[in-house]
Amino acid sequence: MARRSEDHRINRRELVARHNIIQDHLDPQSPVSVGNGEIAFTVDLTGLQSFPDSYPVAVYEKMHDAGTPGTLLGTQSQWGWHSTPPPEPYDLSGSTILFESARGRVPYVDQLSADPLYTGPAAAAEQWLRANPHRLDLGRIGFALETAGATTALDPADVSAPTQTLDLWTGVLTSTFTALGHRVTVHTACHPERDQLGIEVTSEALRHGLVVTAAFPYGSQEWHNAAEWHSPGAHLTRLEHVGSTAEASAWLIHRHLDETRYTVLVDGSGLHVHQQSDHQVTIRWAATGPRTTVPRMDLSIAFEPVANGACTPSLHGTEAWPDPADDRSRAAHHPVMLASARHWPRFWASGGALDLHHTKTPDGTVDPQAAELERRVVLSQYLTAVNCAGSLPPQETGLVCNSWRGRFHLEMHWWHAAHFAHWGRPELLLPSLRWYRTALESSQERARSQGFDGARWPKQVAPDGRESPSPIGTFLIWQQPHPIHLAELAYRAAPTPELLAEFADVVFESADFMASLAVRTERGFALGAPLIPAQESYAHTRRANSNPTFELAYWQWGLRTAAAWRERLGLPVPPLWTEVADSMVSPRILDGAYQGIDGESFTIRTDHPAMLCALGLVPKTDLIDPAVMAATLDAVLADWDWDSTWGWDYPVLAMTAARLGQPGKAVSALLLNAEKNTFLANGHNRQTPALPLYLPGNGGLLSAVALMAAGWDGGPETHAPGFPDYWTVDWEGLVPAP
Repeated sequence: MARRSEDHRINRRELVARHNIIQDHLDPQSPVSVGNGEIAFTVDLTGLQSFPDSYPVAVYEKMHDAGTPGTLLGTQSQWGWHSTPPPEPYDLSGSTILFESARGRVPYVDQLSADPLYTGPAAAAEQWLRANPHRLDLGRIGFALETAGATTALDPADVSAPTQTLDLWTGVLTSTFTALGHRVTVHTACHPERDQLGIEVTSEALRHGLVVTAAFPYGSQEWHNAAEWHSPGAHLTRLEHVGSTAEASAWLIHRHLDETRYTVLVDGSGLHVHQQSDHQVTIRWAATGPRTTVPRMDLSIAFEPVANGACTPSLHGTEAWPDPADDRSRAAHHPVMLASARHWPRFWASGGALDLHHTKTPDGTVDPQAAELERRVVLSQYLTAVNCAGSLPPQETGLVCNSWRGRFHLEMHWWHAAHFAHWGRPELLLPSLRWYRTALESSQERARSQGFDGARWPKQVAPDGRESPSPIGTFLIWQQPHPIHLAELAYRAAPTPELLAEFADVVFESADFMASLAVRTERGFALGAPLIPAQESYAHTRRANSNPTFELAYWQWGLRTAAAWRERLGLPVPPLWTEVADSMVSPRILDGAYQGIDGESFTIRTDHPAMLCALGLVPKTDLIDPAVMAATLDAVLADWDWDSTWGWDYPVLAMTAARLGQPGKAVSALLLNAEKNTFLANGHNRQTPALPLYLPGNGGLLSAVALMAAGWDGGPETHAPGFPDYWTVDWEGLVPAP
């Protein structure tokens, strides 16, 4: 077993500060974000979004998009969605076709236009239905140069000697650089409870033409791009001066994009704001105070949908910095910075913590593997709090930039959010879990239309819960037990009758569909065609696939967990749930190892090694023999196409190895040298130029490490059972896995 340090109390501030993000050059892959789960603002080395073209996102090669590259420097929220008006009303009927199943012919939403030879009428409808609604970039805020009333964009060549530090303990980003011959200092932060940014700029350059601009795009239907800058006539931007006091002034920017309405409130001291062009406003320092004082632009920028009521000016004054010993302390400070500096210490002091820096090499120095794993863990906590703790299940690139047009994938929700409960912060999981209740009715209708009970959760969706035409997504089933699993994790972290009552309908309706989908056969209850397993390499055989190993185990565990919820609430357990759970068919074994699906005539060794999830993500069940799973893990490690994997596959390897009592393999898996297991300087898990960050990898890492440190039900009653015995592991506040 792993050891504790002699004094295993964790100094959380020191732990976090070890991994502050510090940059002194433009790294096009590693911009930094500030945010609160509902909104995020991703910036370059200037502390704003001055150089968007220097942080590109490639066109997604598999989607064959013809559009222009997007940028990593986005301003995105959970509420900011847009739909481009269709030329005619579109619905899913043109993409719904009948598939043969054990119950007869069942309607599924397909994507006919995915066939390159297809030229039928559904193509335009499917493209629109996949792209709308799409997540919107709310505005690009960056530095510019103003000369004789004309504004030109700041160029990277205009900036020298940059330094930037994200203080994780306070959430305040400090950027310094030289421009126009003067040193510029920028503080950037996000309010923890409002969709509001705080920005301070201090420099003599403000006297010589350094200004801030806010530009606003139209919505984009491209796969990767949240901003479309070529349709100025399709939307409206209007500036209104709304108030002044002795300390500050405020301006309201009204945004109209078809049916989408939102406002942007700019307020602060020493400002002048004017509309430069149709969709750009310029924010200029207005000379205040004696000329001996270094100019300071002090502003707030708040975003709000009109449906929530118009923004109201804060016309903020000044307050004291909360920590007098801090080297940034001064008599006054920006209220958004203050709110951030009060929030993030509470975040880091709550829930779990993991300290690995006492792990030493034989020569007594800090083990570089432990240091790197600790860095990934700390930064992943920050990144998931900023991007994955909001009121919607996240998209795979969070609130940084768009992937799949900003639509979220429910099969990824576990990977984004399960760790919040494992790390003792279930309150950060609950907002996105509550979204299932808003999609319950449409999911029940989806199940009824196919002849099933309960609720069938979709795969690729927007807030409205509508399915997207797809040759893959509508045939996946492994997202179905996720709400049960997430609700159970939340309950384990904070077991209350209120939580059971709140999510009972989601849990029960999920289980009703699962029991209804299973088909009685001579071998037991089967999961039959059409389906695509989590290992999507089997997508081309969707009409014949059956009994994927992972899904069989997940079905049994999910149904039994739903039954436990009914018992906790004093309700009878539906007999079919018990019958199906007790009589699932056994997964297929070939050459002593579990296979991806049942009855395949060939074995595919690409994409997710999802069969490992059956004893990794899924706790121990009757269906899985640990000895066979150990052989399966060895077979995967010996022969898998790592280039085709995804970021959450490495946590799968680790969780499975840990549950099998192989901690050395667990740690090696988390740090395996593979392209998709790359963690950048900013902490993001990079996949490809078209998928430059992948938050399921960060969330999966946190879930795996929590299991390895805190253990799991029925596991060894030893300290940190998932870590090798030569590691020194201090942890606190983690919740053991089921």
